[in-house]
Amino acid sequence: MKNFKNLLFIALFFISATILGQTKITGTVVDNANQPMPSASILEKGTRNGVESDFDGKFTISTKSDSGVLVISFLGFKTKEVAFSSSKTNLGSIQLEEGNVLDEIVITSGVIDIAKVRETPIAVSNISAREISLKVGNQEFPEIMNKTPGVYATKQGGGYGDSRISLRGFDQTNTSFLINGQPVNDMENGRLYWSNWQGLTDVTSGIQIQRGLGASKLAVPSVGGTISIFTKAAQKTKGGSLTQMSGNDGYMKTSFVYNTGKNDKGWASSILLSKWQGDGYINNTSGEGWNYFFAVGYAPEGSKHDLNFSFLGAGQWHHQRDVWVSIRDYQNFGEEGIDRRWNSNGGTLNGEEFNMRRNFYNKPLATLNWDYQISDNVKLATSLYGSAGRGGGTGPRGNNFRNSTSDILPFRKDLTEHYLENGRGSRNPDGTINYDAIVAHNQSVALPYSGDIGGFAGQLIGSNGFREDGVSREVLVRRASMNSHDWVGGISNLEINSGKLKYSIGVDLRSYTGYHYRVLNNLMGLDGYFSTGNRNNNGQIINTLVEASPFNSTGLKNGAKIDYFNIGNVGWQGVNGLVEYNNEGKLTAVLQGGLSNQSFQREDLFDQPQNPISDTQNQGGGYLKGGANYNLNEKSNVFFNAGLISRQPQFGAVFPNFGNEINPDLQNEEIRSVELGYGYTSSKLDVNVNVYSTSWGNRFVTRSLSNQQGLDGTAQFRNVDVLHKGFELESTFRASNNLTFKGMLSIGDWRYTKDFSAELFDDNQQSIGTGTLYTKDSKVGDAAQFTSYVEVDYTIGKFNFDLGYRFVDGLYADYSITDSQFTQPDNDGALKLPSYGLLDGGVTVQLGKRLSFRGNINNLLDTTYIAESNSNIHTTAGSTTWNGVDVRNSVWFGFGRTWNASLKYRF
Repeated sequence: MKNFKNLLFIALFFISATILGQTKITGTVVDNANQPMPSASILEKGTRNGVESDFDGKFTISTKSDSGVLVISFLGFKTKEVAFSSSKTNLGSIQLEEGNVLDEIVITSGVIDIAKVRETPIAVSNISAREISLKVGNQEFPEIMNKTPGVYATKQGGGYGDSRISLRGFDQTNTSFLINGQPVNDMENGRLYWSNWQGLTDVTSGIQIQRGLGASKLAVPSVGGTISIFTKAAQKTKGGSLTQMSGNDGYMKTSFVYNTGKNDKGWASSILLSKWQGDGYINNTSGEGWNYFFAVGYAPEGSKHDLNFSFLGAGQWHHQRDVWVSIRDYQNFGEEGIDRRWNSNGGTLNGEEFNMRRNFYNKPLATLNWDYQISDNVKLATSLYGSAGRGGGTGPRGNNFRNSTSDILPFRKDLTEHYLENGRGSRNPDGTINYDAIVAHNQSVALPYSGDIGGFAGQLIGSNGFREDGVSREVLVRRASMNSHDWVGGISNLEINSGKLKYSIGVDLRSYTGYHYRVLNNLMGLDGYFSTGNRNNNGQIINTLVEASPFNSTGLKNGAKIDYFNIGNVGWQGVNGLVEYNNEGKLTAVLQGGLSNQSFQREDLFDQPQNPISDTQNQGGGYLKGGANYNLNEKSNVFFNAGLISRQPQFGAVFPNFGNEINPDLQNEEIRSVELGYGYTSSKLDVNVNVYSTSWGNRFVTRSLSNQQGLDGTAQFRNVDVLHKGFELESTFRASNNLTFKGMLSIGDWRYTKDFSAELFDDNQQSIGTGTLYTKDSKVGDAAQFTSYVEVDYTIGKFNFDLGYRFVDGLYADYSITDSQFTQPDNDGALKLPSYGLLDGGVTVQLGKRLSFRGNINNLLDTTYIAESNSNIHTTAGSTTWNGVDVRNSVWFGFGRTWNASLKYRF
């Protein structure tokens, strides 16, 4: 009994000592507008003890000592350290300043490589969760990045999700995109479609744009740079929100978010659902979709393990405008001047909107992250992920659709009127298509089938290939080109910190299978379609239709297909290593290297009966890059980086000409880059300046082609070499707590360094021509080589106003194999397009503790401008022009004035 009393006394003593040793610290985290910041991180320095602020920005933390420092951080804001003591337990309001540091509080895996200001020797820009949630609205997700150096993002044809982005003049097939550290460029040709990722607007907690070589350890196609997108993890704070948004042209979006908060056992989960729909700014480009996100995290108190599982995606369909047309056509179908909204594909069928071009896709991404803190200086981070994308895009199938002077679909207004007067046309005077007339045309030219294929006698059968027996070739149907895939991968990285040195070694494994084929979607009044695309038989009549829906999962290998059917298998095995030296924040030097093997195999079930499955091509590659950052003092730093990348060619280069024969002259692409920079950081002013030079050789480029001559197909370009040089500046000036100015300037000199050869394929993947493009010393097109941006942000009371102006110049037309400009040795080079400036404005109003309003107006002055051109017709003495550009050029006009407004309720 005496021993028991002694043990009880000792236990009570230690419990009391522990309780007395703890200090409860309270405070409120606010932003520079004095608005509360929920889910900010509060960490006791030197420990793993931390909490998050609640909905009102308030927090309470029980510290392990009676004095010390709290580290307060939030994504997109500068981290702040605040001292506490037993005599100072209420810290009051703690204001965080917007900055360039991306903190890892919302990052759930150590596989993510984040660049840090005054430490990582690269050029980098950050976009906070606040900017994304307030300013994207009904804009395209990449457009929020237009305010950073080197970026040029456009809506292209204008359908929902049809946008694209270039970085330092390199398109998005040559810019690396990572979502929570996982590469998402497709493994065959590096493509990325933003319509598959529309849900990112709702779940992104930050974007980091690493220009040039970047900080990623993965051997990914980082030529222009690396764009890392960070999504929300399972939030530790309980609560949620409901948002209703409306915008121009019938746009509506409803979003619901709920976080369970972290329970006593260490579990937390978050869910987001949103639905959008709209008619589209461009005529006949309506669409709708669902965005979904779910995350569950497990991090028990005191554990060395941290697990997080997330599942996100965006199932959608939308009509498109993807046929390039001339300025003259925009003029012909506009009542006064240019009709920016005109869509050459749009029309009606049975009284409802109908479009030959309809995109539909659903690409869920599942990720499991596991972080294991083995010891104080050793950490293992592992990420497993998988994606099963399903969908494709519809388009015309029929001989007469391509000819702009055909009886079925004349493009020009005068021809339209001619055919309408003769009762043979299908395009209305306003430029829309009468698809009912096409149905009538199909039924009038298709004779009752009398061939030897059983079950179709007397039915109306059409075809694109030649066949007798009453099968008509003068018809039009809607096909669907399917591009589905299965993708799994794993990334693991072991990091060791040893004093001033940090080491890491990692592996990167991926397996990808892409399925490419065509099916029928709408027979347009016919009973069947005779397909001659499969060389394994003499043709077959198909009447099975596939619905153009993102949630319609068709058989990948089974089912009736037309034109082509092939499968691409791509594997990836990579290792990487890093050594970093950090001299107490004064000097940071890093050296990174990686080796990889990429395997390619092609299976053709239609066009290669003698060689249906190719051999497997294993192609090695790798990179070596390094740099250093030196902090001259507490405010100024300088850095440099340089690197060499030997990048495996894309799938189309391994198997050129859409065949199963491996390219005997296969070569890796060679990228060399060097960069110098200077940074200045203070409480009022941040300035970052850098210059760069990137050379890229041995390129093999594959591009889809659809032009005003009605040609659909693919162009392949060989041995394309370029040199990109430039200067970039980015700055933020915090004049006061209520007033902030931001700006950027980007000046590029991007040129081709040699001529190159090209080959053109039709939409059946058959070669129809070759040639040489004489582009040496010509400017690289399709991205502006001069951009600048200024923005002012002002807060007064419960109101916040922002106004931004972006100026674009040095924009040149892209090249095309069908462009006669570059087929002549003595040519005028790339066509320079008119410069333009766009003014955007927004206002945020806090209507109470839980309710807020946000409104945006984009292109406030309704400026008319050309965003892209894929032809290079220079003006001559007899040219008809618009703003100095020959009206025969094929262009995309940018959007006019658009708007969106939203109400958000937090609970």
